[in-house]
Amino acid sequence: MKYTLLIFLFLICGFVTHGQNKSSLENVVITSQKKKTQVFTNEKGELQVNVSPKDIVKFKAAKLVRYSDFGARGDGKADDIDAIAATHAFANLHGLLVKADDGVTYYVGGKERTAVIQTDTDFGTAAFIIDDTEVQNRNAAVFTISSALKPFKLEAISSLKRNQKKIDVPLPGPCLITVINSNVKQYIRFGLNQNNGSSQTDIFVVDKNGNIDMNAPIIWDFDQITDITALPIDETPLKITGGRFTTIANKAESKYTYYNRNISIRRSNVLLEGLQHHIKGEEDHGAPYGGFINIGECSYVTVKNTILTGHRTYSTIGAAGKPVSMGSYDLSVNRALNVSFVNCSQTNDINDNTYWGILGSNFCKNLLYDHCILSRFDAHQGVANATIRNSTLGHMGINAIGSGLLTVENSTIRGRSIVNLRPDYGSTWQGELIIRNCIFVPADGRPISAALISGSYSGQHDFGYTSYMPERITIENLRIDDSRHPENYQGPAIFANFNPQMTDNSYQEKFPYVIAKEVILRDITTASGKVLRISDNPFMFRGVKVNTGQ
Repeated sequence: MKYTLLIFLFLICGFVTHGQNKSSLENVVITSQKKKTQVFTNEKGELQVNVSPKDIVKFKAAKLVRYSDFGARGDGKADDIDAIAATHAFANLHGLLVKADDGVTYYVGGKERTAVIQTDTDFGTAAFIIDDTEVQNRNAAVFTISSALKPFKLEAISSLKRNQKKIDVPLPGPCLITVINSNVKQYIRFGLNQNNGSSQTDIFVVDKNGNIDMNAPIIWDFDQITDITALPIDETPLKITGGRFTTIANKAESKYTYYNRNISIRRSNVLLEGLQHHIKGEEDHGAPYGGFINIGECSYVTVKNTILTGHRTYSTIGAAGKPVSMGSYDLSVNRALNVSFVNCSQTNDINDNTYWGILGSNFCKNLLYDHCILSRFDAHQGVANATIRNSTLGHMGINAIGSGLLTVENSTIRGRSIVNLRPDYGSTWQGELIIRNCIFVPADGRPISAALISGSYSGQHDFGYTSYMPERITIENLRIDDSRHPENYQGPAIFANFNPQMTDNSYQEKFPYVIAKEVILRDITTASGKVLRISDNPFMFRGVKVNTGQ
């Protein structure tokens, strides 16, 4: 019996600030004819997969398929991406596990072909070489972990309020809601990478009755809505395990043409565990990367027991016409909720500043580092609630703007400050900061005048929102290793000098900064023996109540 099934597998490659594009519709045609199982590309570039009836019976009985079943050689030389994509397409159709062959090496060249993963996948001990030296489409992911569920518009909702508890629309089940008002611009960036901002954006989870998960609440008032989309959430967990991936780095010109040849996670309820990513062939120039593990448009994702690699830092000319270092990431999280990194580390030295900080994120809520040893945590265009615990952060430390609760506990921070409130986005955190049971080694032990909380705010730039300092800052059981310090060191400061020009009441802010109200200090010790002080700019922080419990 002959039959033909046409599968339209699409890749939802969500928004990232580095310019990753929406991918075009990816067609895979699967047939079952009485001839051998084979994979080839037709004249339209579509992947044609024929699976013999005998093999269908065999694969379904085994409840799994392997890349070698679809012609992958695994010799590290022949390009196996078509066989890999075909294997996943067939597995998606029949709900089968995909398992790589143990100990082999799959080569993935520069062809524009994405393997779409919708079933549990075990990369095992297999190696994957991803060659980026000649790429047809730098924005085409190598793997996209996607949902078979389709997004839909919510036309009935015309406005939303901050901390609103419910939306009144019929839903098929739990959904991830993304809302945009393109008439309002926020995160209007200041500095060498200045821009005109991003459309007002929020993302939240609702249950089938429209009740909003208040652990990740709506954080903006939307007087108008220009787009609102619901993506049903897969309630069955998907598990991706193993694999040793090596990227042969691109040799492109050093400018903001981000490469997204990666594992793109666009499905909720995913566990990625035991993966390794290495990088080879970086030279004195190259285009930056948008994250080998790139998470977006999803919720409830955990990356666990994973080894990553920081990318070399390259420079280019920024939007202000001056040289600027380009961010290049191995981890990227954008428009995603409840994302956890657990027991993750990197292959290169977390304190080596020739490598860029490993994570960048935008428009996220509830991000977690737990038992991680990584060079950086970073929230560019805002995070609502973030936790770093049981971890060590390297030379780029913790960079964050956002809202809610920012918690740093049981961790060692080796950056220039414990928390840097990013100046290019207004050094804003509308909420609370807790630092508990931590060790701070300023600048990895280099002699600097240390500040626990850094940032900069002139009050002359409109970021598209009011900028806040954390209203309450609690610091408990902190050890500051400032044994190496410059001459005339006055001791560590709670706050850096956020505005050196604001030294008296004559300074006028066009866009006033909302200063912290209270700092609670308990059990602070310094290696230098110097006492913790408020700031090099005591006038700016004159209204902050410092509670030492004495």
